[in-house]
Amino acid sequence: MAACHGGDAVLNAPNSDKASHLRRLEAEAIHIMREVAAEFSKPVMLFSVGKDSCVMLHLARKAFYPAKPPFPLLHVDTGWKFREMITFRDRVVAELGLQLLVHINEDGLQQNVNPFTHGSNVHTHIMKTLALRQALDKYGFDAAFGGARRDEDKSRAKERIFSFRNAEHGWDPKAQRPEMWKTYNTRVARNESIRVFPLSNWTELDIWHYIQRENIPVVPLYFAAERPVVRRDGAFIVIDDDRMPLTASDIVERRRVRFRTLGCYPLTAATLSDAVNVEEIIEEMLTSRTSERHGRMIDKDEAGAMERKKREGYF
Repeated sequence: MAACHGGDAVLNAPNSDKASHLRRLEAEAIHIMREVAAEFSKPVMLFSVGKDSCVMLHLARKAFYPAKPPFPLLHVDTGWKFREMITFRDRVVAELGLQLLVHINEDGLQQNVNPFTHGSNVHTHIMKTLALRQALDKYGFDAAFGGARRDEDKSRAKERIFSFRNAEHGWDPKAQRPEMWKTYNTRVARNESIRVFPLSNWTELDIWHYIQRENIPVVPLYFAAERPVVRRDGAFIVIDDDRMPLTASDIVERRRVRFRTLGCYPLTAATLSDAVNVEEIIEEMLTSRTSERHGRMIDKDEAGAMERKKREGYF
C-alpha cells in the first residue's frame, strides 16, 4: 500500500520524486478499482462532480482502458447544486458515453426541504444521506466508490479504504476490518455493502498535481472569477440563483472568489482568490493555512458532525 506522504514534503522534492509519488498513488487507486470490479457483483461510482470525483473517474477510465468502466456513475442530486456543476456533469457524461444515474429524494422534494428553511443538518440528512441510502437500495449496489480522502476530516482519516456498511448502511468506526498491505476484505452478506475510497492516501495537493499532470477537466468554479456574494456568518456565499432569500441587511457584493470544495451552493463558502489556473491554485495552496473543508457549513453543524453523518449512511 502506498504511504500517505504529506503533500508539502512532496512539493519540495525533486521532480522525479514527485512523479514517482503520483505514480504510486495512481497505481494503488487503479489496483483498488480492479479489485472491486473483480470481487463485487454490482459496484457503482458516486459522482459528486467535484475535483476528487473527476480524478476518480479519470483513474477508472485508465484502469479499464480501452473498455469503459464496468459500473455506472451515481449522482445524488439535492436540487441545490451549483448550476455549473450540473452543466459540467451532463457534458462530461455525454462526451465520454458513460451511464449516469441521478437520484433525488422525492419525499424531500415534495416537502420542499431546503438549506434555508430547514437548516444544513436536516437538509443534508434528508437530501443527501437518506437519498444515497434510497439509491443504493433501489439498484442493489454492493460496493460504492467514493472520492473521500483521509486528509479532509478526522472521521475520514480513520476510515478504511474498504469500509464495511451494514444492511442499514451504518458505519461503526470501532468495528472496522483490518487492512494489511494490499489485502482487502471484500466479503458482504445480503443487503450489506462496502464503501470504497481509492483516493484515501491522496492529499489535496496530490489531487491538484495529478489534475495538472493529466490535464483533467474540472468545474470552472474552482478557478477565481468575479461572482455575486453575500456574507453569512463570516463566509462568502455565492448567489447562484434567485431562490436565495435576501434580507434588508444583506449587501450583495461582487468579489473575486473561487471554491476549494463544492457542494450545495447555500452551504458552500467561497474563498477570496486570484488563482485562475491549476498552476496558480498549487502556488496558492503553499501559503494557505486553512482546511480545505473550512467553507463547508455541513461540517460545522456540531462537534463530530461528519462522523455522525457517516454512521447514518452519509458517503
